[in-house]
Amino acid sequence: MFTHVMIGSNDLEKARAFYDATFVALGGQRGEMDARGRLIYVHEGGRLMITKPIDGKPATAANGGTIGIAAASPNHVLAWHVAGTANGGTSIETPPVERPNGAFVAYLRDPDGNKLTARSSPTK
Repeated sequence: MFTHVMIGSNDLEKARAFYDATFVALGGQRGEMDARGRLIYVHEGGRLMITKPIDGKPATAANGGTIGIAAASPNHVLAWHVAGTANGGTSIETPPVERPNGAFVAYLRDPDGNKLTARSSPTK
């Protein structure tokens, strides 16, 4: 359904440190800056793009929005959470936890306040 998710940042270097660490923790690659100054992450068919807002106004986080990131295992979720908090992210909601449906989840806010979750599918 989606081709990509684009979010704004007020400090691309802080964003890069955070997202490089969290995507590497999930087994992905560091981001690349394109010719237009956008930071791009490609992982398992999905694209996350981070940019300074083109209107020149400050970037703000979506109120009520969450970006969900697939993780291969609960250990990847934990590594993502540790990498995020060590690189400018803030742990929010509950600590990393297994939900009643068996999914393992963790929540962070990135350095610009965007809400993210990493989630591994329930084990069978």
